[in-house]
Amino acid sequence: MPERPQALFAMTPENVSLIFPPEVLTRLRESLEIDPALVAEDLTDPRVRDALARTEVLVTGWGCPRLDAAALDAAPRLRAVLHSAGSVKGFTTPEVWRRGVRVSSAAAANAIPVAEYTLAMILLAGKDILGARERLRTARAHPGWGVVPGIGNHGRRVGVIGASRIGRRVIGLLAPFDLRVSLTDPYVTEHRAAELGVPLLPLDDLLRTSDIVTVHAPETSETHRLIGRRELALMPDGATLINTARGGLVDHEALVAELRGGRISAILDVTDPEPLPPASPLYDLPNAFVTPHLAGSQGNELSRLGMTVAEEAARLLKQEELAHPVDPDVLEHEA
Repeated sequence: MPERPQALFAMTPENVSLIFPPEVLTRLRESLEIDPALVAEDLTDPRVRDALARTEVLVTGWGCPRLDAAALDAAPRLRAVLHSAGSVKGFTTPEVWRRGVRVSSAAAANAIPVAEYTLAMILLAGKDILGARERLRTARAHPGWGVVPGIGNHGRRVGVIGASRIGRRVIGLLAPFDLRVSLTDPYVTEHRAAELGVPLLPLDDLLRTSDIVTVHAPETSETHRLIGRRELALMPDGATLINTARGGLVDHEALVAELRGGRISAILDVTDPEPLPPASPLYDLPNAFVTPHLAGSQGNELSRLGMTVAEEAARLLKQEELAHPVDPDVLEHEA
């Protein structure tokens, strides 16, 4: 068995025990020499600098400090970064790639609960849960038994914006249901959409023909405010917008105006700004359902991220290819 590489945690300290509970930490330490009591939040800390000089693998997570040239100079033996969360855009720099450091991310593992949340919300939206809840709350009485027209998930049209990891997973989760799913993504070809089993539409056409629109695009200079006043107006009456990606993809001023008119509904796990200010009308609008950015890994789901890193560490030790490498050329377009 090769000698275990020297490793260092780099994240907010409380995340270590959440992401690496005892059984997962034990698995990680089978492949890495790592001390859970030493966690780098500040790479200029003298104790951390001493450890960095020996570090071959950084196990990163939420709160990881920026890996710029100065940080990398302090870690001359560094050869891999194993990230126990989603995107690495917030802390990596071009210098990481220039120095040939291998980077892996648990983004695929973090995509699982986001896609599950989205699936649940799509199915609930198809049943008009928001409207039914409000009618019941207002009437304070059961409306009586009988068929409710205009609701249901048989043949419901669902539009997916963005074939990101999460977007693709949502499409897969929707496959067993009697839904009509379409996709828009400027970087996806007709052939790739066919492989995913969905038609590829321009954004405007998708908005016009979807009862439920779910957003899974990355936020870039091109996609900021992707869904604005004009785009919202294209959505059919009674449609629902779901956003679990980034709040900045949706123009919230325009969205509030549409919601106040009562024409559409929105389910938002991300907002702009985040968190919302106390006076935001989104808290009170009856056709807005807002959750506090919890679609991603929470509670017992966090250990899945840690196990993904432990498995990558085992591959490093065996000198195998990483299962979840980050490609810097496509990083900007990942959600």
